[in-house]
Amino acid sequence: MGKSLYIAEKPSVAMEFAKALKENMTRHDGYQESDNVIVTWCVGHLVTMSYPEVYDEKYKRWSLSTLPFIPDQFLYEVIPSVKKQFAIVKNLLNRPDVDVIYVCTDSGREGEYIYRLVAQMAQVKDKEQKRVWIDSQTEEEILRGIHTAKDLSAYDNLSESAYLRAKEDYLMGINFSRLLTLKYGNSISGYLGERYCVISVGRVMTCVLGMIVRREREIRQFVKTPFYRVLNTLEYNGREFEGEFRAVEGSSYYLSPKLYKENGFKEKKDALELIDKVSASKPLQAEVFSIEKKKEKKNPPLLYNLAELQNECSRMFKISPDETLRIVQELYEKKLVTYPRTDARVLSTAVAKEIHKNISGLRSFGPAKNFAQEILENGSYKGLAKTRYVNDKQITDHYAIIPTGQGFQALGGLKGNSFGVYAAIVRRFLSIFYHAAVFQKINLVTMMEGEKFFSNFKVLLEEGYYKVSGVPGDKRGMAQSGSPVSSKENGGLETQSRETSLEEEEIGCDTAFLEALNHLRKGSAIPVQRLSIKEGETSPPKRYNSGSMILAMENAGQLIEDEELRAQIKGSGIGTSATRAEILKKLVANKYIALNKKTQILNPTLMGEMIFDVVNLSIRSLLNPELTASWEKGLNYVAEGTITPEEYMTKLEHFIRSRTDGVLNLNNQTVLRGYFDAASVYYKTAASKSRRSK
Repeated sequence: MGKSLYIAEKPSVAMEFAKALKENMTRHDGYQESDNVIVTWCVGHLVTMSYPEVYDEKYKRWSLSTLPFIPDQFLYEVIPSVKKQFAIVKNLLNRPDVDVIYVCTDSGREGEYIYRLVAQMAQVKDKEQKRVWIDSQTEEEILRGIHTAKDLSAYDNLSESAYLRAKEDYLMGINFSRLLTLKYGNSISGYLGERYCVISVGRVMTCVLGMIVRREREIRQFVKTPFYRVLNTLEYNGREFEGEFRAVEGSSYYLSPKLYKENGFKEKKDALELIDKVSASKPLQAEVFSIEKKKEKKNPPLLYNLAELQNECSRMFKISPDETLRIVQELYEKKLVTYPRTDARVLSTAVAKEIHKNISGLRSFGPAKNFAQEILENGSYKGLAKTRYVNDKQITDHYAIIPTGQGFQALGGLKGNSFGVYAAIVRRFLSIFYHAAVFQKINLVTMMEGEKFFSNFKVLLEEGYYKVSGVPGDKRGMAQSGSPVSSKENGGLETQSRETSLEEEEIGCDTAFLEALNHLRKGSAIPVQRLSIKEGETSPPKRYNSGSMILAMENAGQLIEDEELRAQIKGSGIGTSATRAEILKKLVANKYIALNKKTQILNPTLMGEMIFDVVNLSIRSLLNPELTASWEKGLNYVAEGTITPEEYMTKLEHFIRSRTDGVLNLNNQTVLRGYFDAASVYYKTAASKSRRSK
């Protein structure tokens, strides 16, 4: 009987497989071997697509006459820096004594692509090849993956989508970067006073640049609208609180053109007029018109996928998505958490059945010990499969990121924010085993001279999962039942302009005051201490930060106005969980955007805005989220076997040919100057350079 060969994506992963196999291994250069098995590894990508000049020397010189470049057959080559390891792997894959090859690269599209390229270049034939698909690097999971490994052919559709994704990025990048550089590069370099300018275009990268530039221009063009709110300050049970006037039905101001929304006057004189009206009777007092009491539940949030974790870490630790991915990948390789490059925020039914093992293991993690023990003792994990946190239909490759309950010996070696990221994953995981937080809400409506004022109170009655996560806004990090709660929680991605001062505000109160409010009845009189005007103004949309940008990329479908198209590409974002952080990193490296490391705020540079204008006047569809998301959806269809690779490739080739022909027939370089001038006024140095060049 021949040997089994295990090939991993990187050396550290290969070592974990070697340990799990419990074979008496001998170390060799680039692999380990025993009497029964061989374990080897790639070092990331060993093979890449060849540059155009490999096809023909004429492509080395950039020329419009050679575009579009779409080869009939794509060429690949070994990456020079890893030729030695490729030679070792190639020899092992083709050794006569190897009967079975276990493919142990990362369980996803990119991992599949890495191995398929190696096997293609190594010309592997007549070997049984099996795919190991795992969600963590614990010994138990590795052995399960080996035991349940399917024939590699079961992943052929995934492989096809991986090849197509690479071809698409390659063709769009090469053709459109050369096309726009040759057509418009001199316009940009001349304006900036530079020797030359290469316009780098990418299927995902250019779209993301467009989102950032558009947001910046929305902010610039936003015109603030002032408004004036009228408040009454009431005193009850020894405490003062405010009520806000609203022009609801029955008000003399109902639907009045004097109002900006129902609770703000456009002009101060109209707010003063209202105060005069309701102050007619002395002493000032308000009558209780209605009092409504209700309880409100807030369930624990869904588990982390990579995008959600990157957003949280940007907010909590002010670190970039790329750094978050690096940290969580390290945690994964140290067996502390499950596979990080996932889009799912739920668990599978199979995992839910064994979840007590993860919880039990967390008793060895100091900050989680008491919570894990409590969950195990009260058995709250037993009904997990019936909750919203388990849904097999919402999982494609991997379930959500959760702690494995193992690997604690590595905790001492964690540096920087790594411990904090791990603790955040643990908190989110343990939260789902606690019941919802329960709030008591009271909505009080008082009336003065026929005009209604609204007061809203909220108090935390039962801490529920806040016991683990802490109350939002509470720096103590632990919930206190009966404590006041701020209503201003982070709502996540914001895409619209906000009028924060016009939002319904909730007054935090304690249980004692809540009990006193319960004694109020319709018709009760409450003394009014004063009436006042609170001035505010509308706010522009927020700039993206690195975290909210990742979420915007994940939820790109929400940015699409066409309802039918939005429904069609539901679940498809811009890029993938594995590539989004790298896209932002590349935009920063190209100096198309700037990242503030302290705040993680993203701003376009003048270069970025100029490239946006160039693309907007030449291949506008590259800036549209719907195009980019629909390409990603198409790749998913290929992976599912819904459409063929040939159908996808035909569509891709048509897109590149038609857009290239369109740009070649344009003659709009002189128009760009006006756009560049409009943007440059926001960049002092560039504006002065431009004036000198004139």
